[in-house]
Amino acid sequence: TVTAPSTPDYVPVHARIAVLRTYLQLLEPSAERDAPPLPVGAEIEEERPCSVLTYRTLYSGVGGPYHWRDRLTWSDDRLAAHLARTSVRIWTLRDDAGMGGYFELERHTDGSVEIAYFGLLPSRHGRGLGRALLEHAIEEGWRWGANRLWLHTCTLDGPTALPNYRARGFSPFRTESYEADIPDA
Repeated sequence: TVTAPSTPDYVPVHARIAVLRTYLQLLEPSAERDAPPLPVGAEIEEERPCSVLTYRTLYSGVGGPYHWRDRLTWSDDRLAAHLARTSVRIWTLRDDAGMGGYFELERHTDGSVEIAYFGLLPSRHGRGLGRALLEHAIEEGWRWGANRLWLHTCTLDGPTALPNYRARGFSPFRTESYEADIPDA
């Protein structure tokens, strides 16, 4: 482990990289959709209410490897207010080892539902749980009355993210490029 010098003018080194963000959508439910069964001992349940601690644990655990930072800058009060909104709902995946992933749905005034955050902890990758969790997010979005489901991913996300979304029927409707500062490991 490398520690920063104890001088007040120390600035960590960052890499600036180009990132491509892709927005995807589903315009109608698919009659052919069938979520794979979860392993014995695993379940997906709405976290109602979702505590700030639970949300921060999941957000950091899922998003840390992909440089998710937006919600880390929010105060506990701001995050609690967000989680208390009736237009925001959180579901968690739990198994015998504890919390393993989550998704956040947000209903917008245009009638669409965004899968705002979605993912698994690294210890759950490669077990088919991502497909099951995404299928559940899709079902819950339609059940919530969405006229359209949408999300976005980017080239910082894991290599299976975009293929998983496309395999579930999502189609791209917009892309944008930006630059991101990534802390050195």
